[in-house]
Amino acid sequence: MVLFNKPLRFITAILIAGLPLFSFSNTNDTIQSTHETHEVAVTQSKKVDEKAAIKEQIEEVKAHHVLDGHDFSLFEYDGQPIGFSLPIILWDNGIQFFSSSKFNHGEAVAESNGNFYKLHHEKIYKTDASGTLTEDEHHHPTNVQPLDFSITKGVLTIMIVSLLMFLLFTSLAKSYAKNGGVSSGAGRFFEPIVLYIRDEIAIPNIGEKHYKKYMSHLLTVFFFIWFLNIFGLTPLGINVTGNIAITFGLAVVTFLITNLSANKNYWGHIFWMPGVPTPMKIILAPIELMGLVIKPFALMIRLYANMFAGHIVLMSLIGLMFIFKSWLGSSLSFMLSFMISIIEILVALLQAYIFTILTALYFGSAVQEHHEEEAHH
Repeated sequence: MVLFNKPLRFITAILIAGLPLFSFSNTNDTIQSTHETHEVAVTQSKKVDEKAAIKEQIEEVKAHHVLDGHDFSLFEYDGQPIGFSLPIILWDNGIQFFSSSKFNHGEAVAESNGNFYKLHHEKIYKTDASGTLTEDEHHHPTNVQPLDFSITKGVLTIMIVSLLMFLLFTSLAKSYAKNGGVSSGAGRFFEPIVLYIRDEIAIPNIGEKHYKKYMSHLLTVFFFIWFLNIFGLTPLGINVTGNIAITFGLAVVTFLITNLSANKNYWGHIFWMPGVPTPMKIILAPIELMGLVIKPFALMIRLYANMFAGHIVLMSLIGLMFIFKSWLGSSLSFMLSFMISIIEILVALLQAYIFTILTALYFGSAVQEHHEEEAHH
């Protein structure tokens, strides 16, 4: 028993003496594990921050694409936008005229005749030499905004499309006069479209008696919206028909033409409907009067919402390629973007057609004669 007790005591003593070493080893393992966990957490945090930064950049690009701008950026090189400046025209104690290059893409304060202006989210505010902007509780600047008559990229695009339409229809008219009613050149492509608008939209909805005086407006509206929609599909950041101010202007013109050219039968059906009991006429008259505003409002919202939503969806799908950063996710995003782009080409033509045919319907209701209405019944 003594022989066995001595080795047992020796082994026990060795184990007790080695406990600090084992404890130190375990401590090192714990510290190393803690460091590894911290490094993983830091890496994940960096990835989250990187994704958040990418998402923020995508949102900025989307906003830049759908909103109007005071300079025309074609592309970016080494982080700097490449393009050209546009004229700034303000009314602030007189006309203030200078180039948008003074803003340096919103990073600098522009000075004109002792006045200082700051560009913030494509809106111009009057400020001091240091560019101070005061904000309300919703973080909206409260500085005075001068009247802005600047040539923005949307206005420039409208000018280009207007010039293109003028040259197109002038050439088409000259070819008709020169060749005895036969089109030539580019007019051969656009002539079937003009005939379709006349034969399938204007005459059926307005009537052969009155359609001619509305044809110029219908052709202008159709080609104007169509060309602007096509320009909006280019990567130049043009979104004219996705701007509610533009669709509002088109709707107002349609509203004015409809009501200024309407006959007494049209107004009679609004204020005193024939064949309806007198109490019902009193009830229906305000509703019919509201319809005068609702019709152009529907034109405005339909065109604006469809084009604006199309741009947002397309830019969002393109942005997914930079978020996924994988061949599978980026490839799927590219294919979806390509398919949506093809659909947007059809939507560009379809929206021009819908706006034109609804306009023709409003014109037709304004000039419809009483006997024509009875014939329809």
